Amino acid sequence: MKRILLFHIFVILMAAPAKAQKFVNEFLNIGVGARAHGMFGSVVASTNDGTAAYWNTAGLTELENPLQLNAMHAKWFGGIANYDYVSIAKKLNSRNKSVAAFSFIRLGVDNIPNTLNLIGPDGTVDYNRVTNFSASDYAGIFSYAQTIGRNEKFSVGGNIKVIHRSIGSFGKAWGFGADLGVRYKGDKFILGLSARDITTTFNAWSFNLTEEEKRVFQSTGNDIPISSTEITLPRLIFGGAYFGTKGDFNYLAEMDINISTNGTESGIISGKNINLDPSLGIEVGYIQKVFLRVGLGNMQTVINQTNTAERDFEIQPNVGLGLKLGRLKVDYALANIGSVSGVLVSHIFSLTLDFAPKN
Repeated sequence: MKRILLFHIFVILMAAPAKAQKFVNEFLNIGVGARAHGMFGSVVASTNDGTAAYWNTAGLTELENPLQLNAMHAKWFGGIANYDYVSIAKKLNSRNKSVAAFSFIRLGVDNIPNTLNLIGPDGTVDYNRVTNFSASDYAGIFSYAQTIGRNEKFSVGGNIKVIHRSIGSFGKAWGFGADLGVRYKGDKFILGLSARDITTTFNAWSFNLTEEEKRVFQSTGNDIPISSTEITLPRLIFGGAYFGTKGDFNYLAEMDINISTNGTESGIISGKNINLDPSLGIEVGYIQKVFLRVGLGNMQTVINQTNTAERDFEIQPNVGLGLKLGRLKVDYALANIGSVSGVLVSHIFSLTLDFAPKN
């Protein structure tokens, strides 16, 4: 039943003009890595592994080993969709700490019943005419980063993104975009800036419907979709982190501020064309082997269900764990990805594998 309902949702999305400026390519805003999710994405300053290619490319310069693999799997929208991520990062030059990486992201809903042809031309219902299709979003991210200056405290990086979106055989889109990242690491603090979609990211849609399918659209009151372009506007994410050690314990706290042009009224600081969303993440480690994480975010004001003239303040907590076993690191986060309930229902797992240099 859920998948049949999703099919009707996709029909509506296809029929709508694809020119929205605010919520395009939302699958690229979910985030990668269970460590980051445990800290509610507050890692723009502190990210220091292969997932930095997503969060802040400049953080790739903190890679310790010559080669690293990262992978993550999560369920989205109450388990209906699969969200998968894999990346590979490699050091290119140890002198200026230059690193290159490639990341791949997929968000997909599979086995959606296509009921457009359920009713034949003669009005009879034939379930043999029902087929299945997938609605999938893909992104390939090519990244490069390096340090600047002799002290290697400054680092910069950039991404080139190639995006492909498809809704079965009905519609497909190709898109391109770019990101930039800057990072400064001091003795006790780190500052980071990630500029997403700096050139604006566009998706060019094309649709392919049979004449019979077009007649179904018309008879059900839906517009026939036409080729069009979506635009993703730029946004900035500032991050500041403080870290240190005390005995066998190490700690890190980071606050990020996401500045976007969504202009949603639910944000803490919002206007017609701008929105500021803060988030906070804390990580405590023991002998650099076991890690506990907490994150706070999705801070917003919502309409009071009892008195619609009033608004309530809401905040979402995330939690996470990490375990480092030699060259393998396993991370887990309990979060809320794509759920409308506000309850932590998403179990996120990710793996990191380092390839040590030869002796």
